[in-house]
Amino acid sequence: MTERTTVRLPDDLLRRAKRKAAAEGRTLTSLIADGLRLVVAESGRVTKAKRIIPRVSKAAGGPLPGLDLGKLPLLQEMEDLEYVRRMQRFK
Repeated sequence: MTERTTVRLPDDLLRRAKRKAAAEGRTLTSLIADGLRLVVAESGRVTKAKRIIPRVSKAAGGPLPGLDLGKLPLLQEMEDLEYVRRMQRFK
């Protein structure tokens, strides 16, 4: 049994969909149904993005050349906090 529903689409997308359906000699409903079938079928095949981990030099224990950790804002904040802690010891 088919069911009626309301779908809100951006105007430009709706115009393009109507034109495509007319060009193919079919209804807008069948075009939307086929599109949804494609999307639903793909959802089972979605692969998780592979995690990228920066390379680390095993010899020195730090990052390989070309990865400048000094440019990271968090690292600068950590260094600033460490500086404040060291200065508080001298008070």
